[in-house]
Amino acid sequence: MDKTIEIDGVRLHYRDTEDEHLKPVIIMHGWGCNVDTVASIENIFKGRMRVINVDLPGHGQSSEPPAIWGVEDFTSMMEKFISRLGLVRPSLVGHSFGGRIGILLSSRNDVDKLLLVDAAGIKPKRSLSYYWKVYSFKAMKNTLLLFLGKKKGMEAVEKMRARRGSADYRSSSPRMRAVMSRCVNEDLKHVMPSIKAPTLLIWGEDDTATPLSDAVTMKRLIPDAGLVSFPGCGHYSFLDNPFGFKATVSSFFNL
Repeated sequence: MDKTIEIDGVRLHYRDTEDEHLKPVIIMHGWGCNVDTVASIENIFKGRMRVINVDLPGHGQSSEPPAIWGVEDFTSMMEKFISRLGLVRPSLVGHSFGGRIGILLSSRNDVDKLLLVDAAGIKPKRSLSYYWKVYSFKAMKNTLLLFLGKKKGMEAVEKMRARRGSADYRSSSPRMRAVMSRCVNEDLKHVMPSIKAPTLLIWGEDDTATPLSDAVTMKRLIPDAGLVSFPGCGHYSFLDNPFGFKATVSSFFNL
């Protein structure tokens, strides 16, 4: 059932099977996605667990954050969401950006099980070309602001950012672009040893957004973690190998 809830002025849209006699599992999608993107994951749990599939703030039918949020802000929102719904020891499923929230949330809350699917959470290694792009962009930004003034200069800067950014970045609003830039540069390795829940990492071996080396690092840092990787699959391994994904998830959750 589609539902909405307002928390601290933010409207959250979510789907809830409302099977209150079953253990709860919360599904959190990746950046630029929504509840429909992870509907196939939702279907794996239906009838076996209470499934809550959430449009994260700034995605789908949920409203944007009121400010430039970091991972802490998204996680705090989900903690309040869990409390408002009265959920006890939920399991968490996080794909990509949703994995960031799952990592931080489970590092400081009582979680039954944690499933990370091609999850973000490790700050990417930067090449010299990356830093060249960053500093040349900053120089151009200062030049535009100097010669065009603040208003016209910022309009030109946003157009330049949109041209240079990734597809996810270009499709986001100016505020969500700033949110994305902030979150991407947060490294969560320091909280991973605090995760006490049994954790399963499912990864596409050809994932270029969050490479398999990230999964190997997470497996090393999370105390009770296992890793399953799918050859020939990318960042959406649950869509690239739906049968293998379903079998692996069903085994982990004893469905």
